[in-house]
This record gives sequence, C-alpha cells and structure tokens, in this order.
Amino acid sequence: MDLPVDEWKSYVFQKWSLLPKSIQVTISTAETLSDIFLHSSLLLQPEDEMFLQNLSRGYLVEKDPNAPLFYREEGNKKFQQKDYMGATVLYSKGISHSRPHTADISLCYANRSAALFHLGQHEMCLKDIMRAQMHGYPERLQPKMMLRKAECLVTLGRRQEASQTISDLESSFAAKPTLAAAQFQILQTNLCRLKMKAQEKESLTETFPAALTKALEDMDLKGENGQVPSASSSVSLRTDPLRGRYLVATKDILPGELLVKEDAFVSVLHPGEMPPLRHLESKWDTRVTNGDLYCHRCLDHTLATVPCDGCSYAKYCSHDCMQQAWDLYHSVECSLGGLLLTLGVFCHIALRSTLVARFEDASNVIRKLCGEIRNKDTCSPERETLVQTLTCDLGGESENKGKMLEPPVPGCDLNGKYESNYNAVFHLLPHTGNHSPEHRFLCALSVSALCRRLEAASCYKPAAAVPPGSGSELDVWGVAMLKHVLQLQCNAQAITTIQHTGSKENSVTNSRQVRLATGIFPVISLLNHSCSPNTSVSFISTVATVRASQQIEKGQEILHCYGPHQSRMRAAERQQKLRSQYFFDCSCAACQNEKHSAATGPRWEAFCCRSCGALMQGDDVLICGSTSCTESVSRDHLISRLQDLQQQVGMARKLLRNDKPERAIQLLLGCQRDAQSFLSGEHSLVGEMEDDLAQAYAALGDWQKSATHLQKSLRVVEVRHGPSSVEMGHELFKLAQLFFNGFAIPEALNTIQKAEKVLMVHYGPWNDEIQELQKMKSCLLDLPPIPAGPSVQGPNVFFR
Repeated sequence: MDLPVDEWKSYVFQKWSLLPKSIQVTISTAETLSDIFLHSSLLLQPEDEMFLQNLSRGYLVEKDPNAPLFYREEGNKKFQQKDYMGATVLYSKGISHSRPHTADISLCYANRSAALFHLGQHEMCLKDIMRAQMHGYPERLQPKMMLRKAECLVTLGRRQEASQTISDLESSFAAKPTLAAAQFQILQTNLCRLKMKAQEKESLTETFPAALTKALEDMDLKGENGQVPSASSSVSLRTDPLRGRYLVATKDILPGELLVKEDAFVSVLHPGEMPPLRHLESKWDTRVTNGDLYCHRCLDHTLATVPCDGCSYAKYCSHDCMQQAWDLYHSVECSLGGLLLTLGVFCHIALRSTLVARFEDASNVIRKLCGEIRNKDTCSPERETLVQTLTCDLGGESENKGKMLEPPVPGCDLNGKYESNYNAVFHLLPHTGNHSPEHRFLCALSVSALCRRLEAASCYKPAAAVPPGSGSELDVWGVAMLKHVLQLQCNAQAITTIQHTGSKENSVTNSRQVRLATGIFPVISLLNHSCSPNTSVSFISTVATVRASQQIEKGQEILHCYGPHQSRMRAAERQQKLRSQYFFDCSCAACQNEKHSAATGPRWEAFCCRSCGALMQGDDVLICGSTSCTESVSRDHLISRLQDLQQQVGMARKLLRNDKPERAIQLLLGCQRDAQSFLSGEHSLVGEMEDDLAQAYAALGDWQKSATHLQKSLRVVEVRHGPSSVEMGHELFKLAQLFFNGFAIPEALNTIQKAEKVLMVHYGPWNDEIQELQKMKSCLLDLPPIPAGPSVQGPNVFFR
C-alpha cells in the first residue's frame, strides 16, 4: 500500500512504454525534480484522470445513508451471540456512516455503549452515552441507557454522580405513569438492585493503565542537546562525504539509555486489508481493519472511535484529535479519501507533509523550490513571475532578496540546530538518480493527478508566503510532494505495534508485530544502517524512542537496522534488499564477519548428518563436518524434506487455530521425530515446533508441559537472536506467564526478573509487557506458598 494500486501502476507503465522515445529520454535525463514534475504533468490527459477517478470510486469513503442500519443490525447479531468486541466494531462502522444529530448516530452510540459496558470499558461506555444524548437519543429509550450510566458510575466509584443519576431515574419513573407495566417492573427491579449496589460500594476505584501523557513525560532524555533537541546529550551530529549525516556517542552509553525521543513530523495510518468495493461480495465491509481500532491522528488504540463529520474513513479517539486533524490537514484530505487510498501511503504522506508545512516558517524551503522551478528551458513567463514574487516576498533586507544562506549541515537552521521540522524533512535525500525512469514517471504523474484534484476542489491553501491567486502555487508544492514520495523509499519509518488474536477462553492468544502506520522522523533518519545494530526502536502513539541495546563507547556511531537483520536473513539476501530499496552495499561488521564464516551458513538454517548428528557443510552437495564420517547428500534433497516438514507444521497450526490441540500435538510430535534425522537442534523450525507444542499444551491447561517445550524454544531463540535480544525478552515474557498460570512461584519470579531486565533495555518502563510482568510479580509476592495443583485461570499467554 506504499505505492499506488496495481491497476494504476500498470496503466502508467503502459503509458510510459507508449511515449515517444524522445520524451522518455527527456524525462529520464532530467536533472532536477522540477523538470521531471513539469514534463510529466504536461502528459497527464483527461482520460488518465478519468481512469484514476474510476479506481478511486471503488473505495467507500463517503457517508452512505443506508449503511448505519445495516451495521447496527449486524452488530445486534454479534451482541446477541455475546461477541461484544465484534459488536463494538460494527456499531463503530455504523457511526462512521451516520450524519451528526440523526437517529442513526444516536442509536449506534447507545448500542455501542451497551457493548462497551459488557467489555468492562466503563469510562468509554459513559462517553458513548453522553454522545448518544448529544445527538438526540429518543426520549422513550432513555431510562434503560440511564440505568447503564448509573451502573458504570457505581462500578467506577463515582458515588455522588451515581446517586444523582439514580435520583433522576426515580423522578423520571414517577413522571411517566404511561410506561407499560412489564417494562416499568423490569426497570424498577434493576433500579433497586443498583441502589443496593451503590450502598455497598463505600470506596471503589477502577484501575486504569498509566496515562499516555504520563508515560511520555517519564521518558525524559538525558541532558539537553542544543544541536539536536530530539536527542540526548549523549549523542552528537556529524557529517562525512561517505556516510553523510550521522550520530555518534559523545560519552560511554549503557544498554537501555534513551538516545532519541521524536514525535513523527507526520504519520499516516496504514489502511490494512481494505480492498475496493469491486473485490467484495457485499457493498459494506464487515471485516476489522486498523482504521477501526486506532486513531487516525495519534494512533492510540481505541474501541470507541469518533468519526469525521464529512467522511466515513477517518476516525479518531476523541473529538479533540478529530479537531486537531481537521485544522492541520483533514479539511483538505476529507474529500480525497478514495484518491489517497488509490495513490498509496507515500502520496498521502507527501500531501500531509506539505499541509503541515503551512503552519511553519517554510520560507527557506520555498526559495529552494522556486530555484528548482526556474529553468530556462521549461519556465514560462508566468512561472518566472511567480518565482520572482516568492523570492521577493521572502527576501527580507534588499541586499538579501532572492539569496539563501546555507547552514553548515543540510537540514539544520542557520544556527546549526537540527530540529524535527519541515526544513529537516525537505533535506532528506530523494535519491532521484537511483530510481528507475518508470518509477519517477509513476510518482510524478500520481502527484500531478493529486494536484489537479486539489486545484479543482479549491481546497488547498498554500503556505502564507505563497501569494494566493497566483495560479501556479500548486506547481511549487507539487515539486515538493514529488520529492517527498521519492524520499520515502529510503526514509519512511514503519510504526509498529503488537496485535493479539486467538482463543482467550483457553488463556492462549497469538501475537504478532504488525505495521500500524508509516511516518517521517527526520532525526531517526540520521541513523545509518547496520545488520547488527546497537539500538532498538519502539513506539508509543506517534512518538518513536531509540534506546541503546548494548554498550556504546564514546566516539562510536549510533546505528539502526533498516530491516535486513543478521538474525533474520543471510548476507546475500540482506545485500540484495538494501541495494534494491536503499541503494547501497552494506559493509557493517556483521556482513564482513559472514564473508569469512564457515560453509555451514547460519546455525538456525543448518542441516545435520543423519548418521552422526554433526553439521553438514558445502554448497550444492553437503558433506558431514565430522572427519570420521563420510556421509553426503544434495542440498536440494534436504530443502525438499524441509519444505514437506514445514507443510506438516502448517497443518498442525491450522488445527491449533481450530481449537484442536490434541490432534495438533500428535502431528507436531511426529514432525519432531522427522526433524531429528536431518535438522540441527538449533534450526529455527525446531524452535518453532517447540513453541507450537507449548501453545498446544497451554490450550489444554497443562502449564508444566507447556513451559518445558517453551524453554527448549528459548534455547533456539537465544542462538539466533542473542540472550539480550528483544525476541528473547518476548519469549521470557511468555514463559513467565506459563509459570504464573501453573503456580510455579519461584520459577515465575526468576523468569519475570530476567524478562524485565531484557525488555527494559529495549522499551523502557512503560511497555505493556513490563507492566504486566510487574502486576504478576506483585500478585505472586502477596501470595502464601502454594503447592502445585490443578490449573487456575491466569493472564492470557501471548504466543507469536
């Protein structure tokens, strides 16, 4: 979803192939982004715009007046099945299609409040009750909802408000003798029960997770960095002809120290699996996507989204977030939802970046853009007038008009300060010459089409420095957007989160790291790559934190992994990935060491001899590494066996997903016996099978056997990723949960301590898993010694 949809890409590539050779050469050899943009924009024809518009119409992003009833009825079905989470999402979809102050939106809010109540989300429930009332919830249905409100207040320990609500309800009943006798009796019974409950609750408070603002405040950087405000005083910005801009340690740094804390300049929520309507069986999609569960501005997880008043796509965690998004960028984006989904996340970020830049002093950037647009071959008299106007308006004193003072390091201001602002974003490298001509044409034509739509909608207001009404201001920002689209291939940062799925009834759920959004972080973009980095990056909301994952000596470079990690890919695969996406060959220590490693390859991919168990070595034909053994076998034969085994393991996982753990165990034990004859004990698949067996036994409540298998999996994870890796931390977290559920108190406390130590280095104290570990430890320390016995329901175990 980073780039445009396949249909538009194919259309543009075909258009490129049919262009006269002379035009292809002109665009291919263009020296500046302005030349590429201006030549390409001249080639955008009405039929091209019509084709793109038809693609955009495939996304249901406008409010459909018939959708709220459909989603409310589907939500009611889930509610009756006691699937309150599914009901909540469907009611949210109905809310997003409803107009303000209508029966549709008030009914959807009220129904969602009931689902949230059953999920134990009492604060959210109260907010939805307030929203339902604000949008005109029918008077005849108020008593039932007000009972729910009173019960929430009682549960939250807000006794005074609860008493007032109960009193209001009593007055309401007395004033409505027309209520049906049966209905009155039910309501009166519930009211009496609620009054008794309120009297029993002398002092009751609800425990909430630490507030996000508190977490962010507690993540303080060490010392003030006058050069890079988003970094700690432990690092310094340097520049080098070969390495470009980079960060180095100004002192010895310990593992876990916070080095960078940076809010994204802009971020765009990844739409997830959101196919256009032509690919769906029904007009309305009932599947859950990221857009249903996360705020489109701050990326906070929320079950009670607040929709944009103008479209059905953008949803927020609160009215405040909705208003901030509207003021910054959504007032322009609102009518362009289908087009932005068609053109991809990179185009969306490019547009949003220029919209946010309107609120900064972007004068230096505009001068640069105008300088690029002024070209003797392509600059019309009208455009030359625009350039002169812009540079004149931005010039200040007369002797400086039209001139620019360059800072010593690109992206810094004239005082040498590198901040997370549009100036820094603009100076990220687009690597224009490394992109293929076809790709540059695709990006330029896509941005041109976006500019045409903006111009037609008259919804784009340029930066204050650009004179309104000049007619060509979008050309200036079109060049900027093209630059951003090309920058993003090397500078986009995936914002990730951990999502959980599975069978909570069995205390076992699956968890995986997923890409939630894409953002621009100018300071993090300063970090160079290593396949074995010395930092870890994590996210809270839109804020990225970079911590030292190991000791870093003074003068050593601060390094970040761009994706290809030595524990996940071989050197050749990593080099290919880095060369194709980032346009460089890696020469980090991990790559250099792997060149001189033995022919066995990574230990987590190693085959073993079926006769003596020693590791096999070689290329096409593998021979036993033991000097006393003559066994040999073709690599293709072993790879074929590995693929068959992986297929069997996949079948076992399907059984697990279908709640058939006994059959999964039988299949996995057979797979283990087969693996012993040709796979190293440290092979990644061997560790995965142990993890699958741990999950299966946990589903049966056999915590001891589950922990035994997970400990074996841990040994493989340690070999592949290292004892202090974030992967090891997650596995230790799972093992702690298993020991906790099995009441193995000494083992649980010991594992909790190990997991905390590792996870603190990578995430800091406000990570969800660390918070859960601390709760488990507090619970165990308060318990008297308990002998091992039958299983007891504990926290869910998150298997990856």
